[in-house]
Amino acid sequence: LDPFENSLFLFCGRKTSSIKGILWEEDGFLLLAKRLDEGKFQWPKNNDEVLLLSEQQLRWLLEGLGIEQKCSIPKSRATKIM
Repeated sequence: LDPFENSLFLFCGRKTSSIKGILWEEDGFLLLAKRLDEGKFQWPKNNDEVLLLSEQQLRWLLEGLGIEQKCSIPKSRATKIM
C-alpha cells in the first residue's frame, strides 16, 4: 500500500494495549498514539488476518471494542413527514 495515499496505517507491538498510527498530510506525516488503561486491542496475529477497516470499525477499535459487532442499529434513511 502507498503510505502517501489518504490512508491511516495502524501498528501494534506485542503488548496490544497500545497502538500507533501514521497518516500522510500534505506537508508531512501525522503520528497518532492510543493506549488503553485496561484491556487490550483486538489485533491480527499474522498477515493473513490483516484487514481494511471501515470508519465505524476504526471507531470500535479505538474504543477498545471488537471490529466485528454482532449487531448495531442500522442507519435510517431520511423520509418526508407531511
